[in-house]
Amino acid sequence: MVRRGPAGILAALLVCAVLAGCTSDAEVGSTRVTVMVSGDPAEIDAYRAVVAGFNDSQDDVEAALLPFAERDELIARLSTSIAGGEPPDLFLMNYRYYGQFAARGALEPVGPYLEESSAFAEEDFFGSAMTPFRWDGEQLCLPQNVSSLVVYHNADLFRSAGLDPPSAGWTWDDMVASAEELTSDRDGDGSAEVHGLGVDPEIIRIAPLIWSNGGTLVDDEGSPTRFAFDPPAIEAIQRFLTLRTAGITPTDEEAEAEDLESRFLHGRLAMLMESRRVVPTLRTITDFAWDVATLPPMDVPVSVLHSDAYCITAASDAKDAAWRYLEFALGPEGQRIAAASGRTVPSLRSVADSDAFLDPEAGPAHGEVFLEQVPTLRAVPVISTWPEIEDIANALLEEAYYGGGRALEVALEITAATREAFARAD
Repeated sequence: MVRRGPAGILAALLVCAVLAGCTSDAEVGSTRVTVMVSGDPAEIDAYRAVVAGFNDSQDDVEAALLPFAERDELIARLSTSIAGGEPPDLFLMNYRYYGQFAARGALEPVGPYLEESSAFAEEDFFGSAMTPFRWDGEQLCLPQNVSSLVVYHNADLFRSAGLDPPSAGWTWDDMVASAEELTSDRDGDGSAEVHGLGVDPEIIRIAPLIWSNGGTLVDDEGSPTRFAFDPPAIEAIQRFLTLRTAGITPTDEEAEAEDLESRFLHGRLAMLMESRRVVPTLRTITDFAWDVATLPPMDVPVSVLHSDAYCITAASDAKDAAWRYLEFALGPEGQRIAAASGRTVPSLRSVADSDAFLDPEAGPAHGEVFLEQVPTLRAVPVISTWPEIEDIANALLEEAYYGGGRALEVALEITAATREAFARAD
């Protein structure tokens, strides 16, 4: 249904003003659907391509992208637009952050739409990506991707060092040993020109290591009330902190001067622990060969879910049209468009198993690694205050990582500092 009130008309005009290529002719006789997303330029280009594909596919719904460079900016704008009664019709958000909106009742459940859809069914999607977007038993949002934490590696640096590249069955100790061999101070000034590994000291990076080592992250994964770091978790955290004290990862000053992604791009980092989101940028590399490997386990193979979903806002006055867009974006055609960008591991099984995603010529050569990890995926808690909990924990982890802290002490600090945020969670 087209918005006809003064506020709706003003909102449409403002959207038109900021979107390239928006014309009044496109709006005539069509329902406008606004889609809010965030990401780096390569990610935004992928979302623009999906919007363009949808708009070219039919004439009665016109989708318009509302892009933001930073996730925090999107969350702030989404919060104020919902409070002001003029939210976007759709937004794309990671499962770690949507709980604050679910707890407010700001989302329209997609479950009923999914049950009636002729485009796809629930079983067509990877269950590990669907589950975190269920709230109080309802499917609130529908995932576009089922990514995981992996290790990208510079194959040329491995070859020059006489090392075999990462392969199936490698372990955490194998990765550390390779990183030690690949870290080099070529001019002998005490500062490494190439580091063996780059990884951010964050809960989303440490969680799968804790699980792999047989440890616990929180006291109740369904309704957590606190972090519950047991001895295996403490051991995993200590092994992670040792990466920095061993000198195989960049120092705080070096990481501030040049981020890890840039270091990898310029051949100054042999391995990078990241999710799928960096692939569009890595595809610009022309100076060396690169590939991807599974996250090496400390004990049991485990990785952590990275998944974003489209959510329909409860206050949208174009819900049916929003679902039309969602059906296209997450159907075979839209998922193929997004997969071609390199940004996503498609949540739709049929596209994930196709050349649209697995084409080795596009890079990485071993994209099947992402699908091999799907059965091992676990999610961090989905609660309303998780973003705040992550921010507190990450700040303390960063301080310990770069400052030579001990695992037990930082675990106790994190547990104490986040207890109040857990208590406020829905």
